[in-house]
Amino acid sequence: MTPVHFSFSSAFILGMMGLAFHRTHLLSALLCLEGMMLSLFIALALWALQFEATGFSTAPMLLLAFSACEASTGLALLVATARTHGTDRLQNLNLLQC
Repeated sequence: MTPVHFSFSSAFILGMMGLAFHRTHLLSALLCLEGMMLSLFIALALWALQFEATGFSTAPMLLLAFSACEASTGLALLVATARTHGTDRLQNLNLLQC
């Protein structure tokens, strides 16, 4: 495994571990998701450049578009949660109260 592949794999795994273990605020969960998507985007773009596959050159842009949609949806949920519950702490969110 090359150092470039190792660094992007470790960045994705660190984002996943942050999402799994550090779930106090919704904003930190969203940042971990964005870090994971960014590492996937860069790894996919480098993979398409490395193999010189023109058919796969649109895949990173499609992933980036879905990442932007995910970020906007997450921020909309963050604003809605902060307005209704007064905080973005994930411990205060309960589906039975909604």
